[in-house]
Amino acid sequence: MPSTHKSAKTVTARERLKQAQQAEALRAKRRRAITIGVSVVAAVAVIAGGATLAVNASKDSDSGSSTVAIPANTSGPDNTVIVYGKADAPHTLAVYEDFRCPVCESFETAAGPTVKELADQGQYKIEYHLAAFLDNNLGGKGSKTALAAAGAALNEGVDKFKQFHDVLYANQPAESEDGFGDVNHILELADQVPGLKTEAFTKAVTEGTYKGWANKVATAFNKSGVSGTPTVKLDGQTLNVIGQNGKALTGEQFGALVKQTIGG
Repeated sequence: MPSTHKSAKTVTARERLKQAQQAEALRAKRRRAITIGVSVVAAVAVIAGGATLAVNASKDSDSGSSTVAIPANTSGPDNTVIVYGKADAPHTLAVYEDFRCPVCESFETAAGPTVKELADQGQYKIEYHLAAFLDNNLGGKGSKTALAAAGAALNEGVDKFKQFHDVLYANQPAESEDGFGDVNHILELADQVPGLKTEAFTKAVTEGTYKGWANKVATAFNKSGVSGTPTVKLDGQTLNVIGQNGKALTGEQFGALVKQTIGG
């Protein structure tokens, strides 16, 4: 009997061990399932979080609605293009720029007055496609903030936008700085454009009314296939506005290039 009792205890111990192993295997399986589940939920949360941020960034700051506030005087697909010049101009000059881009500033400084003059003469109309990728490359929010403020200027009128556009380039901070990220500085620069700093403009810049629109404009640039700024195209043909020496064309050189391209 003692030996029988000992055997029963042995069997019981083995059963307990087997049951414990089975329970541990089940727990491990559950842990793996939970881990996978959490990973999937986390991935979805990241995606949803990104979508939420995009939606929130696109909200109208005044109304709090999910509708993006669009400035007056926009053009092109999804209201992401700004057109300066005569609508019936026979040619189109597409200009791709980022307000923080130092090479864009050199082009605007060297040839900007001629670019505007030819548009005012009706030789072409200008389509501005504005970017904000330098915020990601350099850090900060200056490109996007300046772009949203340009939207507020556009809302006041295309001429006001063009003047403000030129003032921003004339006062571009160093590439390593994020001066345009300060709305108070943006408002100070707006003083240089007569009649721009209305109550509506100030409110829009201060509250970021057109940040959602700026996101859309920047996204449109990212999808345009243009990989760098400045890029200038005349009727779809890319113009080399930066010489082989790395310097921007002068106004005279740009005018000659335009004339050569359109055959005038």
